[in-house]
Amino acid sequence: MAMMLLESTVIVLLMLLLILLLIFLACKPWRFFFSSTSYTLKVGDLDRPLVSDEVESNDWARNCDVEGACYQNEGSLCLSRPVGLVHEQRLPSESPHLVQGGSLVLDVSEPTVDVSVGQTIFRKEHLAELQTHVRQEDQSPIVEPGLQNDKNFQEFVPKVIPDQRSCLSLEVISGPCCGLHCSIQSTSTSRLPLTLGRVSSDLLLNDSEVSGKHAMINWNMDKKKWELVDMGSLNGTLLNSRPINHPDSGSRHWSDPIELTNGDILTLGTTSSVHVQITSTAENEMPFGVGMTSDPMSMRRGGKKLAMEDVCYYQWPLPGIEQFGVFGICDGHGGIAAAKSASKMLPEKVANILSDSLTRERVLSQCDASEVLRVAFSQTEASMNNFYEGCTATVLLVWADSDENFFAQCANLGDSACVMNVDGKQIKMTEDHRVTSYSERLRISEIGEPLKDGDTRLCGLNLARMLGDKFLKQQDARFSSEPYISEAVHIHQASRTFALLASDGFWDVVSVKKAVQLVVQMKERDSTRGENPAEMVANFLLSEARTLRTKDNTSIIFVDFNRI
Repeated sequence: MAMMLLESTVIVLLMLLLILLLIFLACKPWRFFFSSTSYTLKVGDLDRPLVSDEVESNDWARNCDVEGACYQNEGSLCLSRPVGLVHEQRLPSESPHLVQGGSLVLDVSEPTVDVSVGQTIFRKEHLAELQTHVRQEDQSPIVEPGLQNDKNFQEFVPKVIPDQRSCLSLEVISGPCCGLHCSIQSTSTSRLPLTLGRVSSDLLLNDSEVSGKHAMINWNMDKKKWELVDMGSLNGTLLNSRPINHPDSGSRHWSDPIELTNGDILTLGTTSSVHVQITSTAENEMPFGVGMTSDPMSMRRGGKKLAMEDVCYYQWPLPGIEQFGVFGICDGHGGIAAAKSASKMLPEKVANILSDSLTRERVLSQCDASEVLRVAFSQTEASMNNFYEGCTATVLLVWADSDENFFAQCANLGDSACVMNVDGKQIKMTEDHRVTSYSERLRISEIGEPLKDGDTRLCGLNLARMLGDKFLKQQDARFSSEPYISEAVHIHQASRTFALLASDGFWDVVSVKKAVQLVVQMKERDSTRGENPAEMVANFLLSEARTLRTKDNTSIIFVDFNRI
């Protein structure tokens, strides 16, 4: 009996020792003596998104408000406790590859998170690349000592170019966001590098085949060239039909920088293609500041998806004509084809007319270019072959005299308007050609076929003057392509003058008086910044139209004659 009791006791003790051993192995207490102070992230965790695709889509729509909006997000991505949360993760606070105080924390349990890296945590080896586009408002990126000799880091840090300016313009020519525009100057250091992607990017592409941060474009100061980098996208990037992404598609490694040239075509995924336009000019050759921006304002909450039918452009100087330049906006209807044709032809027609030395001398001596503008519009209308599509057209012609004073004169068809402000005096440079406007109803009445009271449309259109729409003009003589031409405005060197051109999407929600107030407010607030202030004003006005929930495509060109 005693022997059996002893055996039972030994068995119980052995079982207890085995349990203690298992607990000891499971707890791994030795890790407290041999581990470093840094937190280790599992590779599997790093590859998982912070939020599900459904949450990402909802949050993107809430923050950007519209699909395809091309405006700078100041590095803030707001995440409100979403459904479908996968997990929360924290990057190692002692990593030498981080900026902004040495740490970047993603905590999705908080209402807001200040990040500019999208909604996916990158692998540890990408942190040096990642930090190059973590931006701080109103200051340059902070460089940690360990990054001073990092080749990749130095390759993408924006640098100031004192003597040359290059303008990069991007236009989406195919895909869900077709017609979207974005432009940036090489001197706009706080906005560089320019990112292209589906989430919190400078060029937002609402395309399921485009990664959150798909590609990046930056200015290489040493080479004086724009360069493209694939940021480890899932579906790759093509430059003129040739892949530039890293050959190992599963590695998410960044590609080597590839030089961009004027006319290149970028393809992100399989459907979104972007046309590249690059124009370069010395700083002293650009006598005024220019800001240009546009937004389709599509997929408003509760609204319908809008195709981008605006085209805005400028040329200074005109080819072979050093003293003249044009700024213009065309707003298409029935499609974008007519707007594209008109935006290409109008500058060409103006340049061709002014190539005659006698014509130029007449304009300079009489300080009037009415006939030049009238003939250019007439020739453009005759050359267009758009029977079922049309567009508005607003052109501001600017020229300089021998005393380096400027003159500006405007011609327009439709409802894209231009206003100038000279020493606080507002000058309307265009006329509204909607069917409801008094001037148009009076013109139509003089033809002998007056509109009835309450009529707001003519053959289904709310415009009575436009370029194109040849079929409608053949059916109804009340349609016209005769432009309104303003008086020339003399801009003295000492005057404080700016011009603002915008499509009706802007003027539908912002009055002329309010627009001028916003410009003055922005110029006073940001007059000391080193980047292009005219571009900042244009973006500020666009954001105001977005805030006021405009329901139409919106394009803006801001010309500051007092940039120096």
